[in-house]
Amino acid sequence: MRIFSINRGVKGSRTLQEHAIRFAYMITEVAKKRAKIISFWKKYGFPAVEEAYSVKRRTLFLWQKKLREGKGKLESLNCGSRSPKNKRRRRYDWRIIEEIKHLRLLYPNLGEKKLHSLLLEFCAPLNLRCPKPATIGRIIKDKGGMRTAPLRTNGRGKILKKRRLKALRKPKDIKALHPGHLVALDTIERFTHGLRTYIITCEDIHSRFAFAWGTTSHASKAAEDFFEKWRQVFPYPVTFILTDNGSEFKKHFAERLLELQITHYHTYPKTPKMNAHVERFNRTIQEEFIDYHQGLLLDLERFNVLLMNWLLFYNTKRVHHAFKNKLSPVQYLLQYESSLSAECKTTCGHTKSCATARCIVHFPCAQGAHFISNVYNKSARAQGAQTENVAHEDHRAVARF
Repeated sequence: MRIFSINRGVKGSRTLQEHAIRFAYMITEVAKKRAKIISFWKKYGFPAVEEAYSVKRRTLFLWQKKLREGKGKLESLNCGSRSPKNKRRRRYDWRIIEEIKHLRLLYPNLGEKKLHSLLLEFCAPLNLRCPKPATIGRIIKDKGGMRTAPLRTNGRGKILKKRRLKALRKPKDIKALHPGHLVALDTIERFTHGLRTYIITCEDIHSRFAFAWGTTSHASKAAEDFFEKWRQVFPYPVTFILTDNGSEFKKHFAERLLELQITHYHTYPKTPKMNAHVERFNRTIQEEFIDYHQGLLLDLERFNVLLMNWLLFYNTKRVHHAFKNKLSPVQYLLQYESSLSAECKTTCGHTKSCATARCIVHFPCAQGAHFISNVYNKSARAQGAQTENVAHEDHRAVARF
């Protein structure tokens, strides 16, 4: 298919378009005023111009010269740059610059604040004025960064280029439009008696439905297993995943998302506010559950049982601020599905609303909440590590709902 301009074949339309662009974007109000003064000068003479606009004769001839050199284009009357021709250049003692290069080479990519204390020791014996950290940063910037990177070589000693795959970043305009549209993941790290434990958290941005699981592994395989548990708990297909740049969300986790054809977005480094929803959930789960069960992190089986109990309360009974403290996440999902099911009252299963409504609407609230406890039971049976006491505690947790 070819696209033609509506002005095709009209003589002078292109010139008119260029003039319109020039007058709209390239010609300033000052240039228009100067052109008006020049035309007034040619019509009424210099005395009238001097009385009306207080413009000197040499200024009028200067504007006329610029207009003539610009071949009559009004943009030639725009104000030019007023910056000085000879700008002041930073000048530093060459010994200080060489010492900064030496220190950056000896201690790769050391920051300006760390270099300041080392430069004080260097400048004192030479009676040199030591630059401040901000000045050291400007010196490093003026000299091209003075940054070094480790080199990789092959078996023959040839230097290999570093290939870093660029991560797909979160778009600025993305919004969760329906349940499962955007799901955020993160990891909480805790130390208990010298042992490191991780709690992987996940939240659906639209419905605020959340899930978490404690583990001792920080590998990508653990994140993959956690995501499979999330798929059993959350009865909606996932479209986008949002995580930080942690290693647990690489390799096996990323490969699994590719198999499921799920787009994986990453936040920018040192920017947790890009994943604010799950970060806020991390605070909630720590203040309301983890801080009161810190000792159970040494016994993850019992910890996860109690965690499932708290998640049942969080998703089914605890009202959320996003819903004006009137609905819990599961209650919102039920309300959302009831609005969709009104579009197709036959529940045939062929429309999008029916296909999603069967996941929750056809299950009572207690049966839907039972999903979370089933996840723990299946995982514990697969590992062969569930004891009778743990199972008894699990049944007591489910019996409340």
